[in-house]
Amino acid sequence: MRYVPGIRGRVIGLAVVPVIIVGVLLFVQLIASKIDDLDESLRTRAVAIARQLAPASEYGVASGNADVLRTLLEKAAIEPDIRGVVVLSDDGHLLAQAGLGNWNGLSHAGLPTDRILQMEYRDHLVYYAPITRTEVAVEDYASLDEDAARASQTERLLGWVGLDVSRSATLRSQREAIQRSLAILLAGLAVSLFLAWRIGRQITRPILALTHAVSRIGEGHLDQRVEADSNAELGMLQRGVNHMAAHLEAMQGEMQEKIDRATARLVFQASHDALTGLINRREFELRLERALQTALQQGREHALCYMDLDQFKVINDSCGHAAGDELLRQLALLLKGNLRERDTLARLGGDEFALLLENCGIQDALEVADTFRNEVQRFRFKWGDRVFSVGMSVGMVAIDCDSGTAASLLTAADAACYVAKDRGRNQIHLYEKRDSDLVRHRGEMQWVTRIHRALEEKRLRLSWQEIRRTDGGDKNTRHVELLLRMLDDDGGEIMPMAFIPAAERYFIMPALDTWVIGETLHVCRRYLQSECEAHCLFAINLSGASLKDPEFRRMLLGHLEGAPELGPHLCFEITETAAIGNLSVVNGFIEAMRGFGCSFALDDFGSGLSSFTYLKNLKVDYLKIDGAFVRDIATNPIDRSMVEAIHRIGHQMGLRTVAEYVESAQTLALLREIGVDYVQGSGVHRPEPLETLCRPK
Repeated sequence: MRYVPGIRGRVIGLAVVPVIIVGVLLFVQLIASKIDDLDESLRTRAVAIARQLAPASEYGVASGNADVLRTLLEKAAIEPDIRGVVVLSDDGHLLAQAGLGNWNGLSHAGLPTDRILQMEYRDHLVYYAPITRTEVAVEDYASLDEDAARASQTERLLGWVGLDVSRSATLRSQREAIQRSLAILLAGLAVSLFLAWRIGRQITRPILALTHAVSRIGEGHLDQRVEADSNAELGMLQRGVNHMAAHLEAMQGEMQEKIDRATARLVFQASHDALTGLINRREFELRLERALQTALQQGREHALCYMDLDQFKVINDSCGHAAGDELLRQLALLLKGNLRERDTLARLGGDEFALLLENCGIQDALEVADTFRNEVQRFRFKWGDRVFSVGMSVGMVAIDCDSGTAASLLTAADAACYVAKDRGRNQIHLYEKRDSDLVRHRGEMQWVTRIHRALEEKRLRLSWQEIRRTDGGDKNTRHVELLLRMLDDDGGEIMPMAFIPAAERYFIMPALDTWVIGETLHVCRRYLQSECEAHCLFAINLSGASLKDPEFRRMLLGHLEGAPELGPHLCFEITETAAIGNLSVVNGFIEAMRGFGCSFALDDFGSGLSSFTYLKNLKVDYLKIDGAFVRDIATNPIDRSMVEAIHRIGHQMGLRTVAEYVESAQTLALLREIGVDYVQGSGVHRPEPLETLCRPK
């Protein structure tokens, strides 16, 4: 890993490096100058000695006096750094010597006669100075001026003076100078380093403190602060960092408080219903599971109530969802006010609530549930200038050591609640395994599953049954009703009365009617493309749930807009109950469909005699008399009178009447006598598979 110096190292380096560079340069310069000075001084002194010895030795060499020469040389040899002195003749013979030196074998031929020769060795210097004698020639009889002019000077070589100078002292002085200079340099560097360290420390200490504080703040330690000990720029930076840390700490505190509140809210929302504040289905199932475990393991008794509001949909549809939500909030507060300490109330969804009564026998639970029911019954909900009363149906199941799973308990309580609604609403029903109503409810739930499977697996079929005129009528016009069938797993046909009640109760009829419409339009196209010459009118049954479904109505209108030629071949049969309960919707639908040439029949008429009041407001073409009156008209005069009355009123309103469930020739004869326009039933024509309808004649 590459080392990167810190700010203190950089400050120290910035202070010391220039000092080192300048010191080293000065050191080199001083040492070089000192060495040059010492060496030059030694050479100058040696040359001066040699230059002095040469004239001084002239007499001794000329006279051949060795003692004089020896004495002279000994005096010269005592000079510092002089290793030895010698006098040589002009032919190179040794005349006198003092001190050390190896002068043998010297060739005088190479020595200069007009200057001093220097010979340099590693540890010593050798100088040779020529010894000369100057001779002046003067004529004896010349005048003085003439003598001066005529005098001639000549120099004659007598020999040489040799001087051996040691360099050891100079080298020693050089080393000492280098050592002293180096010591001074190192001392200076040490002082500079110390001063740089102190200065760097003074400069970097607050910066390092700022760096440490910022690092700690970055790690999340927002309580970290810097000591503000400066008034200059660093002081401003220190105060800024402290202000930033304080601001961040305050923001973190606010943010943490918000996070804590949000977390608590999420935890609450995960287990509670947002609208009412009651616990939700998930949390209720957990508590139900715990209660069930205590019942199974410790033999305790509890009770589970499944509560569903009555008439809630009326308020929701007439006043809007805001009113429905407000009703649920008010009822939740009302119900919570009646809870015991160990009771648990939950909203399971929509207008469905659940109540868990722990450590409560079934009789006490019935009293508690009845208290809840009475409270809701007495409650009046005000929305604007309207006041509504609501009820509550309750299904109850005991939780004991024989109970199954939590899911099965909820299913049982739901089934019991359904029975309470089916028996008139606003009452309590206790779940019992052998309850016939519960058995029927479970059977209907099974039919729901089978219907969905039949739709997915395409196991629905259509049959047709002819509706014939009693007077023989036009042979070129056929009127048939398409009848829905379901195929079981073995391929056998299931009659509609086996599964239609469950489909109506659990709102599956729009899906079935959608399938029937699609198949009918396909059959109608195929019939028109066949070679059959008779005009055929296809009667289709529509349920009240489909009529109220806007999506279904848009779907049907869309089909006819794409194929308007099919309209005159379609007749929609609407039950009396559906028509009376949705009069404005039915009339609007009839008006829209008549634009495509469709016709309408009011089915099962007569099951409710109050419907005579509404009949004049329904724009239908056919009036189908309820088969309950037709079946026994041969033996029951009252039924016959009812059929006659319905037929007479229908004709007065311009409607064609159709009698259903015609099973015998006697019944057919009576209907002809009465004057009914059309008859339908097994005694007239038994239902056939759809494939036989389009056979060419």
